[in-house]
Amino acid sequence: MAENETDLAVFIVEAKRAAYASGNGGETKPTRPGAKDIPYKQGQFTYLDSYYGEIHFSGQEVVLQDEVAIWSMNYFGYTIDPVEGFPVFLNECLMEVNIDAPFRGASYKQKEDFEYVCQWEGDLYRFSGKEKILYKGKEIFILDFHGGVIQYC
Repeated sequence: MAENETDLAVFIVEAKRAAYASGNGGETKPTRPGAKDIPYKQGQFTYLDSYYGEIHFSGQEVVLQDEVAIWSMNYFGYTIDPVEGFPVFLNECLMEVNIDAPFRGASYKQKEDFEYVCQWEGDLYRFSGKEKILYKGKEIFILDFHGGVIQYC
């Protein structure tokens, strides 16, 4: 585990903003057949977001410290209606991730006809949650996530 919780949370936020949420995260050769991988590295920490699918998708984010996995988050997203502008809005929301809840985006964001709602329980050590996007009041996207700190014997 990182020397302190704040270091880990700061790195997770930095990695998430630099990877998928940025809209230009550096995809690399996948570690698993057919997956899309987006890595990020800073100092002793390495982050990997690896997922399958696009409209409906499943993935995992892992943080390693000195090449040992110390934190992960699994997620499954389901797009009900791929409204134009939805991916851009989702990325804007994900850029608002913060160290108090380094899971997805802020708890709420609204822009024009889009609304983003993210609710969770727990903390960095063990958490679960759900995010959704509404367009003109209609739910168009749902994502479930869970994860926490990895501990070894």
